[in-house]
Amino acid sequence: MQQVRDAILSSIAAALPGATIEVQGEAGHYSIVVKSTAFTGKSTLERHRLVLSAISPLMAGDAAPVHAVDSLKTIPA
Repeated sequence: MQQVRDAILSSIAAALPGATIEVQGEAGHYSIVVKSTAFTGKSTLERHRLVLSAISPLMAGDAAPVHAVDSLKTIPA
């Protein structure tokens, strides 16, 4: 389970350098909190799209390690 959380963290960090990222959860369901300067001036929908696009490879296919993001909080820094 830690490997999936690490993969989520790495994917978001690559897309949003310098972001503060918290990932919790297991069994395919995760809660994510991201704080980034990249969110400044963006709507909630735009911020969520940035994060979800970063982890989309982890959510693709029938055997995807991430089945759902139960909670996503994006905070402008």
